[in-house]
Amino acid sequence: MRENSYLAQPVLLSEPRGGVPDIIDTKRAFNRMIEAFASASGPIAADAERASGYRYGHKDRLVQFKREGAGIALIDPVALESQRIDWNDFNEAAGDAVWIIHDAMQDLPGFAELGLCPKKLFDTEFASRLLGMKRNGLSFVTEHYLGMTLAKEHSAADWSYRPLGRDMRNYAALDVEVLEQVMEKMNEDIISSGKSGWAEEEFDYILKKGLQGRKEYAEPWRRVSKITVLGKDRRGLAVVRELWTERDRYAREYDISPSLLLSDSAIIEAAVKKPRNAKQFSSVRSLNTRVRIRTDDGREKMFERYAPIQRKIKPRVWKEAIQRALALPESSLPLSSPRGSKSEYAPGEEPAPKSVKYWRENWPDRYEKLEKARQITAQISQDTHTPADILLKPAILRNLCWNYKFVSDANDVRDRLFRGGARAWQTELLSESLTRVIM
Repeated sequence: MRENSYLAQPVLLSEPRGGVPDIIDTKRAFNRMIEAFASASGPIAADAERASGYRYGHKDRLVQFKREGAGIALIDPVALESQRIDWNDFNEAAGDAVWIIHDAMQDLPGFAELGLCPKKLFDTEFASRLLGMKRNGLSFVTEHYLGMTLAKEHSAADWSYRPLGRDMRNYAALDVEVLEQVMEKMNEDIISSGKSGWAEEEFDYILKKGLQGRKEYAEPWRRVSKITVLGKDRRGLAVVRELWTERDRYAREYDISPSLLLSDSAIIEAAVKKPRNAKQFSSVRSLNTRVRIRTDDGREKMFERYAPIQRKIKPRVWKEAIQRALALPESSLPLSSPRGSKSEYAPGEEPAPKSVKYWRENWPDRYEKLEKARQITAQISQDTHTPADILLKPAILRNLCWNYKFVSDANDVRDRLFRGGARAWQTELLSESLTRVIM
C-alpha cells in the first residue's frame, strides 16, 4: 500500500466544490434529480443518516448521492414517503453503476427498505481494512489518500429534526463529495497488492448480505447490554424481558429511542435487585428518574427536545412490569440460553466457547489445535499484509477447532469454512494449512 500522500498539515475540506445543496423533499425536485442522475455517468457515491439515538428504529432520515455531472443530492425520504415517489426510478437512473459507500453494511439495509437496489459496490471502509490500514474512518481514509480531512462535528446529530441547517447539510454533502477520488486511489493499491479478486468477492458478499435487510432476532430482549452478568438467573432474565418489552412498546408508540425512556443499565440493575415492594423500587434511582444525556456539545439540547415524551412514561410503568416478571410461574420463565443457538451444527457438535481460558483449563487438546491454527493464520496474515480477522472471522476458526474430532478430510474443512461464512478466496488461501493443523 502507498505511503501517506498528504502533507504534515492536511487540508480541511470545509464544503463541497459545488456548494451546499438544498434538501430534496418534493416530488418535483425528486424527479429533477432523477433526470440529472440518468443523464450523468460514472459511479455513484452514496451515504445515509439516521437518528437511532433519538428516534425509534433505524429509518433513514437523509440519503445522499453524488454522481459526476449531476452533483450532490440530499434527499429527505420521510418527507417523500407520502408523495408516492418511486425509488425504482433512481435504480433505473443508476443502471449498472458502481455504488461507492463507506461501511456499506451500515447503509445497505436502509437502502433496501426504501427500495434502492445497487447492482455493484465498492466499500471504501472494507477496502481500507483489506489493505491493512490501522484506522478506517472516512475522514482518516480521505486524509490518507487525498491529503484532506473532513469536518465531522455533526456525526451524532439528530437527523430527524427539521429544518436541517446549513452546517448539517454541508456535513452530509461532504460524506459523498470525494468518495470517487478515494475509490480510484484505493483501487490502485488493491490491484498492486494482488487483492482485486478478493475485493470483488467481498464487495459482492457485502452487497448481497446488506440488501437482505437488518437481521431479525427471535428474542431481541437478549441483546440488552451486560445481560451476561445474570448468568443462569432465569427470574432476572424474566425482568429483563418484561422491561425491554414494555420499553419497546412505548418507544414504538412515541417514535423515540428506547434508551431515552429506560437505559439498558437500569434494566440490568432492576434484574439483579428484583425490587418487590415500593421501598425497594424507590431505592433503584434509575427506574424513577428521567433519562438525561450529558454531553460537551450541542447534543444535550437535541436530547432535551424529547423531554415531554419522556415525562409521559411514569415510573409505575416499570414497577408494574417488574411485578409481572416476579409473579411468573417457573414454567413461564425464559430459558437461560437463547433458543436455537445450536441449530446450525451437526449432531454432537456445538458452538465454540469464546473464553480461551476455558479452552486452556478444560480442553487442552482443543486449545492446542486453536493455538496452532492461530499461528498459521497469523503467518499468512503477515505474508499477505492482510489483517487476520479479514482472512477469517475468529468465530469460524474457533468453531472449526472446537469440533475438530468431527472433521473428516480437507474437503470437509472447506465445507465447514463455507458454512461458517467464509468466501472462496479465504477457503482457497487457508483450507490446506488449517487441515494440516487439525487433522
